[in-house]
Amino acid sequence: MEPKIKETLVGLFEACFKEAVLVFDQLPPSGSYREYYRMKSDNHQAIGAYNQDVKENQAFLEFSTTFRNKEIPVPKVYAVSQDKVFYLIEDLGNVTLFDFLTKVRETEGFSERIVSEYKKVLKQLPRIQLVAGREIDYSYCYPRSAFDKQSMMWDLNYFKYYFLKLAKIPFDEQALEDDFQSFANYLLAADNSSFLYRDFQSRNVMLKDGNVYFIDYQGGRKGALQYDLASLLYDAKADIPQAVRNELLEFYLDELSLYKKIDREKFKSLFSGYVLIRIMQAMGAYGFRGFYEKKEHFLKSIPYALENLESILDTNNIPVVLPELFKVLRLVTQSKFLRSLSPVKNALTVRITSFSYKKGLPADPSGNGGGFVFDCRAIHNPGRYEEYKALTGKDQPVQQFLEEHSEIGTFLQSVYSLVDQSVKTYLSRGFSHLSVSFGCTGGQHRSVYSAEKLADHLKNNFPVDVVLVHREQQNSQE
Repeated sequence: MEPKIKETLVGLFEACFKEAVLVFDQLPPSGSYREYYRMKSDNHQAIGAYNQDVKENQAFLEFSTTFRNKEIPVPKVYAVSQDKVFYLIEDLGNVTLFDFLTKVRETEGFSERIVSEYKKVLKQLPRIQLVAGREIDYSYCYPRSAFDKQSMMWDLNYFKYYFLKLAKIPFDEQALEDDFQSFANYLLAADNSSFLYRDFQSRNVMLKDGNVYFIDYQGGRKGALQYDLASLLYDAKADIPQAVRNELLEFYLDELSLYKKIDREKFKSLFSGYVLIRIMQAMGAYGFRGFYEKKEHFLKSIPYALENLESILDTNNIPVVLPELFKVLRLVTQSKFLRSLSPVKNALTVRITSFSYKKGLPADPSGNGGGFVFDCRAIHNPGRYEEYKALTGKDQPVQQFLEEHSEIGTFLQSVYSLVDQSVKTYLSRGFSHLSVSFGCTGGQHRSVYSAEKLADHLKNNFPVDVVLVHREQQNSQE
C-alpha cells in the first residue's frame, strides 16, 4: 500500500466524521483492481475505497445516488475526494450471501433459510432493473451504456482468447466467429431497455440485520432482464440445485409481473441463452485471472462452471444452430485438465430428515428428487403416554421405550438393508445426494429416533457426509 492511500483516506474520514482514525485495515482483494480499507474511530466506521479508474468511480457514485433515492438498499456514500479517486462508503459488515449459504449448507443443505434470502434478493431485482432503471443517467455507464452486440462480442471473444486458447481447447476460428455472430443476434431479440447490474451474484450481496444490500454495481448499463437473473441463479460456486433455480425463476417472474406485463414463455425461451453467455463471460474471467494473471484461486471456480455448462448443454433449448460453438463447449466439459484444477467435491451427502405427516412431506433441497420416505406410524408410539410427551427420540427414556416395547429394531433392519444398497450404488457411480426421511404423527419420537439411528449407522459404515435434520424441532446437525 502506498503511503498516500492511507494518508488520503484517513484525511477524508477525519474531515467527514471529526474523529481520529483508530483502525485502518486493508480488506482482502477481490477480482477487481480496486482497494478497500476498513476504518474505525471511537463512534464511526466506514469503508475507504481507492480506485484510479475515475470513470468507473463516477458510475458507482451516480448509480448509488439514484438507488438510494429509490430506496434500493445500497451503501451510503459519506465522502468523495476532489479527484474522485478516493471515497468513503457505509460499512455493511463481512457477511455476503455466498458466505451465508456456504455456512448454512454445511448442516442443512440448500435449505429454506437460504432460499428465503434469495427471495429477498429477487424481490429487489425488478426494482433495481425497472424502478431505479428508469431514473439512471446512462451517460455515466462505463465502459458502454448498453449490453449491446459489441458488448456481447467482447464477452464471447474474452471467453475465446482467455479461456479456450489458454486451456488449449481446439476450435475453428472462422466457424466459431460465425456462431458468435448468430448467437449475439439471437440474444438481441430480448428487450434491452432495463438496468443491467452486470455482476449480480452472491458475493455482491451483503447480509446485515436481516436485510440484503447490494454492492459493486459500477459496471451497470442498459440490458436484458434475463442477464442478471442468469448471473445470480448460475453463480458457479453457489452451486444452486436445479429444482431451486426453477423455483426462484418462477418467484422472480411473479415479482417482475408486479412492475411490468410479461410473456413468461418468451422470457424463459431467451433465458437459457443469457445463462450461456453469462457462464462464458465468467469462464473468460476465470481464465484471465487464473491462467493469465496466475491467481490460482480463480481456477477453483472452473469445475463448478463446467457443471453449469454441462446442464445447459444437456437441456439445450436455444433455437439457433451453433455447431462450432456447441462442439467447443462439449470439449470444454470433457476436458480432464479443467476438471482436475479443483475437483468439485464428489462425496455422497445423505440428508436424513424426521418430520410430522400433519405438516406434509419434507422438501429435498438437493434438487435431485427421489430417495426414501419411511412411515413410522405402525411403530408403538411413546407419545401416547404422558411421561414421554415432552421428550423426543433423542432422549434416553424414549429410546428405551422404543427398544423394549416396539418393533423398531426389526423396522430399522429393513431400512438399513434398503438404504445401504442405494448408498453403495451411489458411491460407485459418483452420485452426490441421497435423501431419506422418516415420518410419524408428531415428528418428535419415532421418526426422530429412526433418523438418529440411521445417521449413526451410515457414519459408522460408509464414507459419506450425513446431514441430519429434525424438521419439527427446527434444528439440524452434521
